[in-house]
Amino acid sequence: MPDDELNQAFELGRTCALAAECGRDLRLCAQMYTGLFPAPAFTADLFGSLTLATAFSAPWARADRLKVTNRAALWVMAVDRLVDRAATTREQVNRLAAECVSVAEGSVPRSAVTRFLADLRDELATVKGFGELREIWLDQLVVTLAGMARAWVWRDTHTVPTLARYVENADSRGSCFVDLSHWIYTADDWAKAHLEELRGVSRQVQRYLHVLGDLASYRRDLSWGDLNALALGVDPAEVTAVMAELAREARLLIDPVREHSPRTATYLHRQLGFNAGFAGISDYQPVT
Repeated sequence: MPDDELNQAFELGRTCALAAECGRDLRLCAQMYTGLFPAPAFTADLFGSLTLATAFSAPWARADRLKVTNRAALWVMAVDRLVDRAATTREQVNRLAAECVSVAEGSVPRSAVTRFLADLRDELATVKGFGELREIWLDQLVVTLAGMARAWVWRDTHTVPTLARYVENADSRGSCFVDLSHWIYTADDWAKAHLEELRGVSRQVQRYLHVLGDLASYRRDLSWGDLNALALGVDPAEVTAVMAELAREARLLIDPVREHSPRTATYLHRQLGFNAGFAGISDYQPVT
């Protein structure tokens, strides 16, 4: 085997081992919050896909440096399930959001989902400078929960948003909240000093991932009655064209970051590529 192929195989193997190690942490973490992660919804495959995405986005990191990233992503999934599957009234959705924000601000948690959030908050607080970055993290949490609530209202009222409004509600996906948690916990000084700027880049990546995820989950979303970009009454070709433009705009925003924080830029670029490949979207144009 040529050296370059051997090196590539080694890196792939090492990254998969990193994902496996992260997966063990997530499974143990899920066991700590009784009832929050029912087996039918949170399978081994789900844990595996989550940690693979994180490991391939930041393959240079150790598992202990990725635990906040993975746990933030798992927490977002837990809240999303509670909003989508458990909440039956808008009041319940609003109450859940209010409790989460209150705990993120320092209140005592009174449920499994808020206890998980409190533990995430406390882990971030071990990082020097979290006090200065906490407001942007809280603000993105509020925006994420508002996006989930808006999507719930659309489903409950049988409202069909325009494709543009649907894309702009991509905060309901929660990946920007995960990115901010990741950078607060692991990023270099430049990234932490420019977190608001990076949030704008992350939200553009999030818009792309929002539509990409819909292409991959179309049949499941229809069977569950969930919103999906392909079910908004627009031509599928328009959806794929919008997705391609979102990816192009994301790359344009990411490229200038590389000069100041190469790993931050690589992390975002790899999110685009890995998720497209994992979803089986063959027309994705990799970044060279």
